[in-house]
Amino acid sequence: MKICRIISTKDEILSGIYDPSRPDEARIVNGAPFGELQVTKRKEKIKSFLPPVEPCAIFALGFNYGKHIAETGFKKPGTPVVFMKAPSCAIGQGEAILLPLAGPDKVDYEGELAIIIGKKGKNIPVSRAMDYIWGYTCANDVSARDWQLDPAMEQNGQFVRGKSFDTFCPLGPAAVTKDEIPHPNDLSLRTILNGQVVQESRTDNMVFDIPAIVSDLSRSLTLLPGTVILTGTPEGVGFIRQPPLFLKEGDKITVEIEAIGALTNMVKRERDTVTRERV
Repeated sequence: MKICRIISTKDEILSGIYDPSRPDEARIVNGAPFGELQVTKRKEKIKSFLPPVEPCAIFALGFNYGKHIAETGFKKPGTPVVFMKAPSCAIGQGEAILLPLAGPDKVDYEGELAIIIGKKGKNIPVSRAMDYIWGYTCANDVSARDWQLDPAMEQNGQFVRGKSFDTFCPLGPAAVTKDEIPHPNDLSLRTILNGQVVQESRTDNMVFDIPAIVSDLSRSLTLLPGTVILTGTPEGVGFIRQPPLFLKEGDKITVEIEAIGALTNMVKRERDTVTRERV
Protein backbone atom coordinates (compact mmCIF):
# COMPACT_ATOMS: atom_id res chain seq x y z
CA MET A 1 0.00 0.00 0.00
CA LYS A 2 0.95 3.63 -0.50
CA ILE A 3 0.17 5.28 2.84
CA CYS A 4 0.07 9.05 3.24
CA ARG A 5 -0.59 11.30 6.23
CA ILE A 6 -2.69 14.32 5.48
CA ILE A 7 -4.49 17.31 6.87
CA SER A 8 -7.98 17.10 5.41
CA THR A 9 -10.07 20.06 4.32
CA LYS A 10 -11.86 19.52 7.65
CA ASP A 11 -8.52 20.09 9.42
CA GLU A 12 -8.26 16.48 10.60
CA ILE A 13 -4.93 14.64 10.68
CA LEU A 14 -5.59 11.33 8.95
CA SER A 15 -3.82 8.42 7.27
CA GLY A 16 -4.98 7.26 3.89
CA ILE A 17 -4.24 5.40 0.68
CA TYR A 18 -2.40 7.63 -1.78
CA ASP A 19 -3.36 7.42 -5.45
CA PRO A 20 -1.12 9.59 -7.69
CA SER A 21 -3.90 9.75 -10.28
CA ARG A 22 -6.13 11.45 -7.68
CA PRO A 23 -3.66 13.54 -5.67
CA ASP A 24 -6.33 15.72 -4.04
CA GLU A 25 -8.11 12.82 -2.31
CA ALA A 26 -7.26 9.94 0.04
CA ARG A 27 -9.14 6.80 1.07
CA ILE A 28 -8.87 6.75 4.86
CA VAL A 29 -7.23 3.87 6.71
CA ASN A 30 -7.63 3.00 10.38
CA GLY A 31 -5.20 1.19 12.65
CA ALA A 32 -2.08 1.72 14.69
CA PRO A 33 1.04 2.88 12.87
CA PHE A 34 3.15 -0.10 11.74
CA GLY A 35 0.37 -2.48 12.77
CA GLU A 36 -2.56 -3.95 10.87
CA LEU A 37 -4.29 -1.31 8.77
CA GLN A 38 -7.94 -1.36 7.75
CA VAL A 39 -8.91 0.40 4.54
CA THR A 40 -12.29 2.12 4.90
CA LYS A 41 -14.74 3.39 2.29
CA ARG A 42 -14.34 6.93 3.60
CA LYS A 43 -12.66 9.45 1.32
CA GLU A 44 -11.42 12.87 2.28
CA LYS A 45 -10.11 15.82 0.30
CA ILE A 46 -6.49 16.69 1.01
CA LYS A 47 -5.69 20.17 2.27
CA SER A 48 -1.99 19.41 2.70
CA PHE A 49 0.41 16.52 3.19
CA LEU A 50 2.38 15.65 6.30
CA PRO A 51 5.45 13.40 6.31
CA PRO A 52 4.11 9.87 5.69
CA VAL A 53 5.35 8.87 9.15
CA GLU A 54 6.12 10.96 12.20
CA PRO A 55 9.81 10.11 12.72
CA CYS A 56 11.03 9.28 16.20
CA ALA A 57 14.58 9.58 14.84
CA ILE A 58 16.19 10.36 11.50
CA PHE A 59 19.55 8.82 10.62
CA ALA A 60 21.33 9.37 7.33
CA LEU A 61 24.30 7.90 5.50
CA GLY A 62 27.10 9.85 3.95
CA PHE A 63 29.27 8.60 1.10
CA ASN A 64 27.14 5.63 0.10
CA TYR A 65 27.34 5.97 -3.70
CA GLY A 66 30.68 5.39 -5.42
CA LYS A 67 30.49 8.30 -7.87
CA HIS A 68 29.42 10.68 -5.10
CA ILE A 69 32.44 9.60 -3.06
CA ALA A 70 34.64 10.23 -6.11
CA GLU A 71 33.21 13.70 -6.79
CA THR A 72 33.82 14.79 -3.17
CA GLY A 73 37.38 13.41 -3.07
CA PHE A 74 36.80 11.28 0.02
CA LYS A 75 37.84 7.66 0.41
CA LYS A 76 35.37 4.79 0.23
CA PRO A 77 34.35 4.03 3.84
CA GLY A 78 34.85 0.59 5.35
CA THR A 79 31.67 0.90 7.42
CA PRO A 80 28.60 3.09 6.97
CA VAL A 81 29.16 6.76 7.82
CA VAL A 82 26.08 7.85 9.80
CA PHE A 83 24.84 11.22 11.05
CA MET A 84 21.53 12.45 12.48
CA LYS A 85 18.92 14.97 11.46
CA ALA A 86 16.43 16.40 13.96
CA PRO A 87 12.98 14.77 13.61
CA SER A 88 11.51 18.28 13.73
CA CYS A 89 12.97 19.08 10.29
CA ALA A 90 10.69 16.58 8.51
CA ILE A 91 8.07 18.02 6.16
CA GLY A 92 5.68 16.55 3.62
CA GLN A 93 4.89 16.75 -0.05
CA GLY A 94 4.21 20.34 -1.14
CA GLU A 95 5.44 22.03 2.02
CA ALA A 96 8.04 24.70 1.36
CA ILE A 97 11.74 24.22 2.06
CA LEU A 98 12.64 27.42 3.91
CA LEU A 99 15.98 29.15 3.47
CA PRO A 100 16.72 30.02 7.11
CA LEU A 101 16.80 33.45 8.69
CA ALA A 102 19.91 32.23 10.53
CA GLY A 103 21.91 32.87 7.41
CA PRO A 104 23.11 29.74 5.54
CA ASP A 105 23.53 30.88 1.94
CA LYS A 106 24.72 27.57 0.48
CA VAL A 107 21.70 25.28 0.82
CA ASP A 108 22.01 22.07 -1.18
CA TYR A 109 19.72 19.21 -2.29
CA GLU A 110 20.32 15.47 -1.86
CA GLY A 111 17.77 13.05 -3.30
CA GLU A 112 17.66 9.77 -1.36
CA LEU A 113 15.73 6.57 -0.73
CA ALA A 114 14.50 6.44 2.87
CA ILE A 115 13.89 3.28 4.92
CA ILE A 116 11.11 3.27 7.53
CA ILE A 117 11.61 0.90 10.45
CA GLY A 118 8.46 -0.86 11.68
CA LYS A 119 9.70 -3.14 14.47
CA LYS A 120 11.99 -2.63 17.45
CA GLY A 121 15.38 -4.26 16.98
CA LYS A 122 18.93 -4.35 18.31
CA ASN A 123 21.97 -6.21 16.94
CA ILE A 124 19.96 -7.34 13.93
CA PRO A 125 21.78 -9.82 11.69
CA VAL A 126 21.98 -8.96 8.00
CA SER A 127 19.95 -12.08 7.18
CA ARG A 128 17.00 -10.74 9.20
CA ALA A 129 17.28 -7.02 8.55
CA MET A 130 14.43 -6.87 6.03
CA ASP A 131 12.04 -8.22 8.70
CA TYR A 132 12.39 -4.93 10.59
CA ILE A 133 11.53 -2.67 7.66
CA TRP A 134 7.96 -1.39 7.31
CA GLY A 135 8.34 0.57 4.08
CA TYR A 136 10.14 3.15 1.98
CA THR A 137 9.69 6.73 0.87
CA CYS A 138 11.43 9.51 -1.05
CA ALA A 139 13.62 11.91 0.89
CA ASN A 140 15.56 15.11 0.29
CA ASP A 141 18.50 15.51 2.68
CA VAL A 142 18.64 19.31 2.45
CA SER A 143 22.00 20.57 3.71
CA ALA A 144 23.52 23.95 4.65
CA ARG A 145 26.97 23.49 3.16
CA ASP A 146 28.45 26.66 4.63
CA TRP A 147 27.56 25.53 8.16
CA GLN A 148 29.08 22.13 7.38
CA LEU A 149 32.15 22.83 5.34
CA ASP A 150 33.12 26.51 4.96
CA PRO A 151 36.21 27.30 7.09
CA ALA A 152 35.45 31.02 6.76
CA MET A 153 32.18 30.57 8.64
CA GLU A 154 32.02 30.76 12.43
CA GLN A 155 29.61 27.78 12.32
CA ASN A 156 31.95 25.62 10.22
CA GLY A 157 31.81 21.97 11.28
CA GLN A 158 28.24 22.14 12.54
CA PHE A 159 27.33 19.02 10.60
CA VAL A 160 24.14 18.02 12.44
CA ARG A 161 22.90 21.61 12.76
CA GLY A 162 23.59 22.19 9.08
CA LYS A 163 21.40 19.18 8.28
CA SER A 164 18.62 19.92 10.80
CA PHE A 165 17.18 23.34 10.03
CA ASP A 166 13.39 23.32 10.02
CA THR A 167 12.05 21.93 6.70
CA PHE A 168 15.41 20.32 5.78
CA CYS A 169 14.01 16.79 5.46
CA PRO A 170 11.14 16.52 2.98
CA LEU A 171 9.61 13.02 3.01
CA GLY A 172 6.86 11.56 0.84
CA PRO A 173 4.56 11.87 -0.86
CA ALA A 174 3.64 8.47 0.62
CA ALA A 175 5.25 5.54 2.37
CA VAL A 176 5.16 2.39 0.28
CA THR A 177 4.95 -0.80 2.32
CA LYS A 178 7.80 -3.24 1.72
CA ASP A 179 5.56 -5.91 0.18
CA GLU A 180 5.16 -3.64 -2.87
CA ILE A 181 8.93 -3.17 -3.29
CA PRO A 182 10.56 -6.62 -3.30
CA HIS A 183 13.84 -5.29 -4.75
CA PRO A 184 14.64 -1.98 -3.01
CA ASN A 185 18.31 -2.36 -3.91
CA ASP A 186 17.48 -1.91 -7.61
CA LEU A 187 15.38 1.25 -8.00
CA SER A 188 15.96 4.25 -10.23
CA LEU A 189 16.39 7.61 -8.47
CA ARG A 190 16.36 11.10 -9.94
CA THR A 191 16.50 14.62 -8.53
CA ILE A 192 15.00 17.31 -10.74
CA LEU A 193 15.63 21.01 -10.12
CA ASN A 194 13.46 23.45 -12.08
CA GLY A 195 12.87 20.81 -14.75
CA GLN A 196 16.55 19.83 -15.09
CA VAL A 197 17.77 16.41 -13.96
CA VAL A 198 20.65 17.06 -11.56
CA GLN A 199 21.02 13.58 -10.04
CA GLU A 200 20.31 10.21 -11.65
CA SER A 201 21.36 6.78 -10.43
CA ARG A 202 20.09 3.44 -9.17
CA THR A 203 20.07 2.08 -5.65
CA ASP A 204 22.17 -0.89 -6.76
CA ASN A 205 25.05 1.62 -6.88
CA MET A 206 25.00 1.98 -3.10
CA VAL A 207 28.20 0.93 -1.34
CA PHE A 208 26.21 -0.56 1.56
CA ASP A 209 22.89 -2.15 0.65
CA ILE A 210 19.73 -1.91 2.71
CA PRO A 211 20.20 -5.02 4.90
CA ALA A 212 23.78 -3.99 5.66
CA ILE A 213 22.67 -0.46 6.63
CA VAL A 214 19.95 -1.64 9.01
CA SER A 215 22.14 -4.31 10.57
CA ASP A 216 25.13 -2.02 11.08
CA LEU A 217 23.10 0.81 12.60
CA SER A 218 21.36 -1.59 14.99
CA ARG A 219 24.74 -2.63 16.41
CA SER A 220 25.13 0.77 18.10
CA LEU A 221 21.55 1.59 19.06
CA THR A 222 18.06 0.16 19.29
CA LEU A 223 16.00 0.88 16.19
CA LEU A 224 12.44 1.86 17.11
CA PRO A 225 9.29 1.82 14.99
CA GLY A 226 9.13 5.14 13.17
CA THR A 227 12.89 5.45 12.72
CA VAL A 228 13.70 6.87 9.28
CA ILE A 229 17.04 6.03 7.67
CA LEU A 230 18.20 8.00 4.63
CA THR A 231 20.43 5.73 2.54
CA GLY A 232 22.76 8.29 0.95
CA THR A 233 22.75 10.43 -2.15
CA PRO A 234 24.26 9.82 -5.60
CA GLU A 235 26.53 12.12 -7.55
CA GLY A 236 25.40 15.53 -8.81
CA VAL A 237 24.99 17.52 -5.59
CA GLY A 238 25.12 21.29 -5.90
CA PHE A 239 28.23 22.21 -3.91
CA ILE A 240 30.48 20.08 -6.15
CA ARG A 241 29.33 21.67 -9.41
CA GLN A 242 31.25 24.44 -11.14
CA PRO A 243 29.80 26.94 -10.63
CA PRO A 244 28.05 25.64 -7.48
CA LEU A 245 24.29 25.14 -7.73
CA PHE A 246 22.53 26.04 -4.50
CA LEU A 247 18.83 26.31 -3.80
CA LYS A 248 17.27 29.75 -4.12
CA GLU A 249 13.87 31.25 -3.49
CA GLY A 250 11.39 30.19 -6.17
CA ASP A 251 13.10 26.89 -7.03
CA LYS A 252 11.09 23.70 -7.51
CA ILE A 253 12.83 20.49 -6.45
CA THR A 254 11.58 16.94 -7.03
CA VAL A 255 12.96 13.61 -5.84
CA GLU A 256 11.60 10.79 -7.98
CA ILE A 257 12.08 7.12 -7.07
CA GLU A 258 10.83 4.12 -9.02
CA ALA A 259 7.87 2.32 -7.37
CA ILE A 260 7.43 5.11 -4.82
CA GLY A 261 6.60 8.32 -6.65
CA ALA A 262 7.69 11.94 -6.83
CA LEU A 263 8.29 14.22 -3.85
CA THR A 264 8.05 17.88 -4.84
CA ASN A 265 8.75 20.99 -2.75
CA MET A 266 9.13 24.66 -3.57
CA VAL A 267 11.88 26.76 -2.00
CA LYS A 268 10.97 29.92 -0.09
CA ARG A 269 12.74 32.23 2.28
CA GLU A 270 11.87 31.99 5.95
CA ARG A 271 9.74 35.00 6.93
CA ASP A 272 9.40 34.29 10.63
CA THR A 273 10.41 31.63 13.17
CA VAL A 274 6.95 30.31 14.00
CA THR A 275 4.82 29.59 10.96
CA ARG A 276 5.79 27.19 8.19
CA GLU A 277 4.39 27.94 4.78
CA ARG A 278 2.71 25.25 2.72
CA VAL A 279 2.39 25.52 -1.05
